[in-house]
Amino acid sequence: MTWTPPPPRTSHPYYMHDAIYAQPGALRLVTRPNTAALEGAAERLRAMDLVVLCGIGTSWHAALVGELLLARVGGLGHRVRALHSFELASYWPPPPARTGVVAVSHRGSKRFSQQALARAKSEGGVAIALTGKGAAPLGDAQFTLVTVDQEHSVAHTASYTAALALFVALASGVGRDDAFAHALEPVPDQLALLLGQESWEDLAKRFGDRRRYWFVGGGPNTATAYEAALKMSEANYATAAGVNCEQFLHGSYAAMSADDLLVLIAPPGPSRARCLDAARVAGAIGTPVLLLAPEDDRELAGLATETIALPEVDELLSPILAIVPLQLLAYHLAVRRGVNPDIMRTAELPYARAREHVTL
Repeated sequence: MTWTPPPPRTSHPYYMHDAIYAQPGALRLVTRPNTAALEGAAERLRAMDLVVLCGIGTSWHAALVGELLLARVGGLGHRVRALHSFELASYWPPPPARTGVVAVSHRGSKRFSQQALARAKSEGGVAIALTGKGAAPLGDAQFTLVTVDQEHSVAHTASYTAALALFVALASGVGRDDAFAHALEPVPDQLALLLGQESWEDLAKRFGDRRRYWFVGGGPNTATAYEAALKMSEANYATAAGVNCEQFLHGSYAAMSADDLLVLIAPPGPSRARCLDAARVAGAIGTPVLLLAPEDDRELAGLATETIALPEVDELLSPILAIVPLQLLAYHLAVRRGVNPDIMRTAELPYARAREHVTL
């Protein structure tokens, strides 16, 4: 790719901080320049027998949210699947004819995402790229949806929420659901208010000495749990796990101790009851709970050590809002630990050497 990152910053605010706080503005602007591509992509996807969304890392987590959006809002039901790009390119059979593939890749350089697009196009389907500005061209894409400028931090934040917003717009277009498309309009302002809701430095100080961090959610916020755990690994190198709420109750909690932190993402929806059970499990073990839920959910708040109040929003839109406090938690834990969240440990020689063995 042609994009070259700027010199690293050496103290707070790091580039990750700037990207987190740029998200309300980015969300206000992201759909308008994509109008024509969204309309064309929605029309083609509507006619497909199968739609596959793929990505790696943060991009795969965006695809998981997109899967539910297209299944429910887009009306595709079981015709849509979210698959990891490596698994799709390496293990799954070639897609049948009339398959649409949406490959999410912020940099545009992931070879497995490119292979997935090429497969779709070769079988007479439609190939759609969801990528960042200035990304390497995904040459097989017939439609390109563009998120934000290339992020200077390796811990991507704004590109994730912008991708979710484009999936909302795409699903609304496929399903011809103008009401749901308009439901996205207040989210940037809600996000701006959320950013100013807490003292994030104090939150990091309060929970900065935990042995392990568990992020638990369900439905569209399963992806939020996965993404939050990934941000912790990338930004501050903590041991973190992202787990679906039902999976957590089926045995994962046995590895949790009172020295850990359980972070519950629990907006109203089918998974809320299981998150309530997870909070009770944590109480029995003695594990503190950081809760993300509406302010009026007193039952859950009564089981939490600390609550971050989420705005009232459709559960399918909640991942855009819920991830941002967790991005900030990951960021301020990095600052507290004295590490640079932008560079994924490449300033340390063993990790710089390890990076030489990885081709993405």
